[in-house]
Amino acid sequence: ALKTKAIGAESRYERLVIPDVQRACDLLLPLHHQSNGNAGYVSLEVSPALADDAEGTVAAGLRLKAAVDRPNVLIKVPATAAGLVAIERLIGAGVSVNVTLMFSLAHVEAVAAAYVRGLERLQAAGGELSRVMSVASLFLSRVDSLIDTQLDETGGEALTLRGKAAVSTARLAYQRYRERFHGPAFAALRAAGARPQFMLWASTGTKNPAYSDLLYVEPLIGPETVNTLPDGTLDALRDHGKVANTLELDVDQARAVFDDLARYSIDMNAVGEKLQANGLRQFEEAFAKLLELTGD
Repeated sequence: ALKTKAIGAESRYERLVIPDVQRACDLLLPLHHQSNGNAGYVSLEVSPALADDAEGTVAAGLRLKAAVDRPNVLIKVPATAAGLVAIERLIGAGVSVNVTLMFSLAHVEAVAAAYVRGLERLQAAGGELSRVMSVASLFLSRVDSLIDTQLDETGGEALTLRGKAAVSTARLAYQRYRERFHGPAFAALRAAGARPQFMLWASTGTKNPAYSDLLYVEPLIGPETVNTLPDGTLDALRDHGKVANTLELDVDQARAVFDDLARYSIDMNAVGEKLQANGLRQFEEAFAKLLELTGD
């Protein structure tokens, strides 16, 4: 029936996906309530084609939030320059946001700052801070894939750093998270009901078969974090995983890894920008394919 109507591919896609998202939200609503709004969320992304369009992203985010009309939907927005503007404005309008395509500590800092600015906007407008949630999605395996290639080109002692950059990034990101959201600067907002912006570990399936299949899981377990596990990684965790509070272990070692990478002229922020551009291109291609399929 949808194909016979004179509507665009994206509208057709939204008409197909929104009822599914609503059903998923309803399924998770009991968990959402039991956790006092800290869990039980479903993400729905704005079109990746809007990644450099702040106004378009805000408009799409508001439209999707209204269409789903559930308290436990997260609108997914990429951490581009325009995305940061949109995140602040969406949070300021009371829209919960999953920030995606983060690959570096610079991304982590910029996204957290945008979230806090958004909360301040919402508070100034008289909004209810406790009704807003945000997660900051840091992609991991792709970081190691790219940096390992650079380390291979360098050779020698640099090879001892293979497979260490991503976990080190995550551990240092969590330290930044703790300092920002559990420190004095956030205290007033927290007292007014604001939630910290949880860290989310994404791209946690191990790509290099030489590494542990739980490389991006076991070392990164800690409070106020989320890990989006691929099916195979979840199976591995159930089969032989060890669950313990590990995230704040070896922080000094993580700093040393960053120092060593810098010594080999590896710029982690530049790596992050390259990976974000690559990831955005992949998102755009996948979304375009999805829209194409809705017309088949």
